[in-house]
Amino acid sequence: MNSCRICAGPLDEFLDLGRQPLSDAFRLPNDTRDEFFFELRVGLCRSCTMVQLIDEVPREHMFHEDYPYHSSGSSAMREHFTGTARYLLDTELRGPDAFAVELGCNDGVMLRTISEAGVRHLGVEPSGGVARLARGKGIRVRTAFFEEETARDIAATEGRADVVYAANTLCHIPYLDSVFRGLDAVLKPTGVFVFEDPYLGDIVDRTAFDQIYDEHYYFFTARSVRDLARRHGFELVDVRRLPVHGGEVRYTLARAGQREPSPAVAELLAEERTRRLHELDTLRSFASRVETVRADLVALLERLRAEGSRVVAYGATAKSATVTNFCGIGTELIPFVCDTTPAKQGRLTPGAHIPVRESAEFAAPYPDYALLFAWNHAAEIMSNERDFRASGGKWILYVPDVHIV
Repeated sequence: MNSCRICAGPLDEFLDLGRQPLSDAFRLPNDTRDEFFFELRVGLCRSCTMVQLIDEVPREHMFHEDYPYHSSGSSAMREHFTGTARYLLDTELRGPDAFAVELGCNDGVMLRTISEAGVRHLGVEPSGGVARLARGKGIRVRTAFFEEETARDIAATEGRADVVYAANTLCHIPYLDSVFRGLDAVLKPTGVFVFEDPYLGDIVDRTAFDQIYDEHYYFFTARSVRDLARRHGFELVDVRRLPVHGGEVRYTLARAGQREPSPAVAELLAEERTRRLHELDTLRSFASRVETVRADLVALLERLRAEGSRVVAYGATAKSATVTNFCGIGTELIPFVCDTTPAKQGRLTPGAHIPVRESAEFAAPYPDYALLFAWNHAAEIMSNERDFRASGGKWILYVPDVHIV
């Protein structure tokens, strides 16, 4: 029996997405090295209700010098992180010599606003390439994984923080015991830990199975976060639903007894109970819908090919690796995928080896259909690609089900 990384309780597997590659390992066409694969299985802990991957991928395989994702690559996300920074400046960073630490600061998109406000800050980012981009914007960054030892050194050399923030980072880290010992070391007694990650409730509602890939180890709920925090002397004191990345929740943790939990915490906990979100039957029903989406998507692509329609994909996202490899989609159905990220262009997608081309090739000429892997940025992308629709082109989406728009 597999055991939970949080409480050592038994895990019940409810979804198997098969043999998967590293989601951000885009290969050069002439790269003949063996590709890393692992089994992408998901389980529910019977004891603490934490949903998590059953097999762990070594962190060095995922977060390294050439990590290709840039947080500032989307205008919607730039706006979101600017708003987040202003929220922290207005609430937690108002005192003299305020200090903010960000885990997984990526290219510095959030901390830039903190820096421009003159507030002391430090980013902790293990991927060297994006860390250099942040430094180029004037952000102070330590290239390291955040864990207890890192945090103690930061506290000793920089002082303790008013706020530690993380976006789409905590769910990547299996070893949360060390992270929470680090938070205890680096936060001031009245400091808070604020983090936002994909919300299991939205993943289930939208059948968004592509949110499950190697980098996303945990899938949080208010209940599982509350239990996790209590194990380490913290308390969940606020939650806020966010529309970004297909649905996230921003959680705020404080040391036990320091702050009164907001009504939003009890409201979300009650909603999760009503929805039976932590019950195995609910998650198995989700897994059944995933199988339906796979069958429907492959059937649609095969029908369009038989009819002579030209189909390409848009957005070489990390989550698209889950879709292509789980569904068995290769170049016979999708000849290439367009993406705006220079680091991915000219490479092949993980596992499926679909060529990634620059977005200019999307219009040379326009395809009949475009499979939108970056569905969480649909509004921004469809607005930017209005001419595609004007030419008669149609978008294919698979969240929450397979449909054409």
